[in-house]
Amino acid sequence: MAWIAAALFILLLVGFWISNVFNVPGNWINLVLLGVWKWLHPSMPAGWTFFLGLVALAALAEAFEFGGQVWGSKRYGGSSKGSWGAFIGALAGAILGTPILLGLGALIGAIAGAFLGSLLFELIGGRSMKEALFASKGAMWGKVLGIAAKAGLGLTMLVLSVPRIWP
Repeated sequence: MAWIAAALFILLLVGFWISNVFNVPGNWINLVLLGVWKWLHPSMPAGWTFFLGLVALAALAEAFEFGGQVWGSKRYGGSSKGSWGAFIGALAGAILGTPILLGLGALIGAIAGAFLGSLLFELIGGRSMKEALFASKGAMWGKVLGIAAKAGLGLTMLVLSVPRIWP
């Protein structure tokens, strides 16, 4: 019975890890779920050090997601206004895109929103269309890179957790 519970719990963690792609805070949800698992299974070989390490990985993942977008924008000549526009656009795009394509629209919306938000804010900031498009392309690719980094660190969290869950 313990194997079945562990297998189902691991599948739940995998599901929330996948949700990172849809701009859901899957790494943080997994962290909370692991805390609940530890509370229900005190014999789980994971102490404060393990959980603090997971918190550090989840925080680093969020920093990479946001930082990738800012880095991409700056790398392609974007302004700080454009970076904020990309952040706001990505958030709005993810929210608006969620009901499309069974949730896959959130990913598409976040990436397109980063591009459009950056473009809008760069144009409002006085940039030419050519400069604004170039900077927005950087924000968009930075968002893609950030999502990939967040998913990668989330997978690291998952790989570190599975041996501690399995009976």
